[in-house]
Amino acid sequence: MGALELTMGTLLLLAIAGFAAGWVDAVVGGGGLIQLPALLLVPGISPVQALATNKVGSIMGTSVSATTYYRAVHPDMRTALPMAVTALLAAIAGARAAILLPAEALKPIVVVVLIIVAVYTIVRPQLGAHDNLRWAGHKHTAVAMVWGAVIGFYDGILGPGTGSFLVIALVAGLGYSFLPATAITKIVNLATNAGALMLFIPSGAVLWSLGLIIGVMNVFGAYVGARMAVARGSRFVRIAFLVVVGALIVKLGWDVINEW
Repeated sequence: MGALELTMGTLLLLAIAGFAAGWVDAVVGGGGLIQLPALLLVPGISPVQALATNKVGSIMGTSVSATTYYRAVHPDMRTALPMAVTALLAAIAGARAAILLPAEALKPIVVVVLIIVAVYTIVRPQLGAHDNLRWAGHKHTAVAMVWGAVIGFYDGILGPGTGSFLVIALVAGLGYSFLPATAITKIVNLATNAGALMLFIPSGAVLWSLGLIIGVMNVFGAYVGARMAVARGSRFVRIAFLVVVGALIVKLGWDVINEW
């Protein structure tokens, strides 16, 4: 661990944060709101180490939730796989672009977009209640790939709310209901996390011991969250989506105010 100062209290906090983040991520995305701040509380950890280690925990949990959704919901892989490929490539490009463009420059735009997403979801209570696909065939796949590229790039350059953006893109943009949209999101998230780790691992930024601690707890949380979402359906996921988007608006809005 190098210069990191770890206590039993810190390890317990990370374990709880890992479980909670896995649950939130599995239901609707946004677990990074919990897990990343917990990692940043570790004395001696750098922001880059926290980001890289967070991805280890996230990819472990997302692997489990993606598998659980695949078995229970049978998401449309003709949408998920092309979207995942473009998202992975775009996430790598976004991570490289982050060196040139400060993340702070994007936060005000993201807050505005999240507010629009929240209002749009609230005023359309039937949104995402049932599948009503906008397109079919190659056009459907092409639109999914464009969304994957846009959101994957965002995940690489900034990150918070990626899962929520993927869900709303699939629901409002492509016409899926919330539950299958979340199932597809987990597969795409798996790809974007992998893309980020392709850059973080060679750089030596990952703290593997911490990553495995939060990862194991993320796995448990992801399994519980995915099973709960499958059992309760799209209405439950919609409510969780609005709660997470609201939390993102508050968190990023507060960051913008402090940076000004």
